[in-house]
Amino acid sequence: YMKKLTHGTELRGRVVETEAYLGGEDKASHSAGGKHMERNTTMFRKPGTIYIYHIYGIYLCMNVSSQGEGAAVLLRSLEPLSGQDIMRGLRAAKHKVGAKILKEKELCNDPSKLCQTLDIQRSFDRRHLATDTEVVESHGEWATKPLHFYLRGHPCVSVLNRDAERQMHSSTDLHNIEMERTV
Repeated sequence: YMKKLTHGTELRGRVVETEAYLGGEDKASHSAGGKHMERNTTMFRKPGTIYIYHIYGIYLCMNVSSQGEGAAVLLRSLEPLSGQDIMRGLRAAKHKVGAKILKEKELCNDPSKLCQTLDIQRSFDRRHLATDTEVVESHGEWATKPLHFYLRGHPCVSVLNRDAERQMHSSTDLHNIEMERTV
């Protein structure tokens, strides 16, 4: 991801964590049950359209519409690659005076932190990633579906799925044992 500021500075980062929302069938999605409202209309637009919304009435989150009716992908975490000093300044504007200096991995390791750090505004809603040069509670069983993706071991990841990692580790061990038996 790259955002160019008005004075020419670029903020760059690598997306290291996302979460998929599958549209109408996904009860954790804003478009659950096929709900098509003013708030979520962006989820029904062409894939690549940015969907910005408020959580808790004060923080912003950024999704990108994807393939499928009402489907989108939440950008959960980003690894900062350039412009970190400006990113720190943007995040510090939301903190108390005298707050600790944020480590690089703490700059964008949460959906709302990502929006603060990259100066993502509500006005970005409905813009398209490919064509716009300026941009860039529990829900039952759907909250636990394996639709959360991240780079395992990356320090910028905000939420780990320890059960999935243990399961993957166990299956890797089993595979290694089977390989030893065949040799």
